[in-house]
Amino acid sequence: MKLMKTEEAVGQVLCHDITQIIKGVTKDAVFRKGHVIKEEDIPVLLSVGKDHIYIWENNENMLHENDAAEILRDICQGEHMHPTEPKEGKIELIADTDGLLLIDLEHLRAVNALGEMMIATRPSGFIVKQGDKLAGTRVIPLVIEKEKMEKAKKAAGDRPLLQLVPLKKKTYGLVTTGNEVFHGRIEDTFTPVIQSKMAEFGCEMAAHVILDDDHEKITEAVQKMLADGCDMILCTGGMSVDPDDKTPLAIRNAGVDIISYGAPVLPGAMFLAGYSKDGRSVCGLPGCVMYAKRTIFDLVLPYLLADVPVTKEWLAGLGHGGLCLNCDVCHFPNCSFGKGV
Repeated sequence: MKLMKTEEAVGQVLCHDITQIIKGVTKDAVFRKGHVIKEEDIPVLLSVGKDHIYIWENNENMLHENDAAEILRDICQGEHMHPTEPKEGKIELIADTDGLLLIDLEHLRAVNALGEMMIATRPSGFIVKQGDKLAGTRVIPLVIEKEKMEKAKKAAGDRPLLQLVPLKKKTYGLVTTGNEVFHGRIEDTFTPVIQSKMAEFGCEMAAHVILDDDHEKITEAVQKMLADGCDMILCTGGMSVDPDDKTPLAIRNAGVDIISYGAPVLPGAMFLAGYSKDGRSVCGLPGCVMYAKRTIFDLVLPYLLADVPVTKEWLAGLGHGGLCLNCDVCHFPNCSFGKGV
């Protein structure tokens, strides 16, 4: 770049976009990179505060901000998303489908730590809708060394920093447990909650039974639902440590590999996550899922529907950000719950 007085820049080539801001009217580029400055452009440039202006001088060791933003875009872009055109050195990534957004946080931090460049994303681990903005990239200066952008490529690793995993519309079996429900002492208010949550994602209930606290019957029900081809099994009730609560035992006896019984999330500490031998998810849902606005189930369900493995290590990491504040007006997912990055 070369800095020169605006009045002397006629015939020169702009090396960056010139933004005009009129409050309540516009914020856009009045001149684009590559524009050849004309005599009539001078008053406009002066009106947006450009008494001096940068014009382009070719340097084989440097990259323009738009070209550098393309490199950052390439570092970030995974499947099921598309980029916007470069504008004022910025490129955004837009979702092509509904899905679970996953961010490689370690490599994202490594790139941003290099300085003179930035990648800003939505939080990892949450559902996005088609058309949602996923990330924005840009370099800070108007030009940047090619060598530094090569460092960014290396810092990012071998895979795109963003993954958008489409959700599957699964069938599920629901095992409602509890003597009080089975014998009609209280109304089953748990099942409608689960049906409502699953219907939001187009999932259908393929089987449903209401059982007492006989763990052998619960085991048989889980095994039958798996044999009948349900994509996932959800068990409600009987998840506490009370002597009569036998659901965790029943799930284990069904041949399910228990990933974790317990999670560092409130509400949802007594959550159980497991997988059948062929990889289908089997979960035990604590009572809070029935009455609390948002719980551990809201954090885990997107992973289950995207077939992203729920691991013990991932569940342990939910402790940071795993405290729901039970706000009078719930704004989830636009809140801190589950965002402990």
